[in-house]
Amino acid sequence: MKRAKVLRHLTRHGCELLREGKRHSVYLNTANRQTAPIPRHLDVDSRLVLLICKELGIEPPSER
Repeated sequence: MKRAKVLRHLTRHGCELLREGKRHSVYLNTANRQTAPIPRHLDVDSRLVLLICKELGIEPPSER
């Protein structure tokens, strides 16, 4: 899945950029204060997207 699509999904579910690291961006779910790192690859593996959503406590994106 493209990184831009993952970031759009996160922001639609109430997540905000917390900070930028060297190789990852850290996103925060404002509802439950959970954080997860998002790698800066153009494509993010779908299994990793599921793990990120689980860490943030949001539903995974539908594959369209």
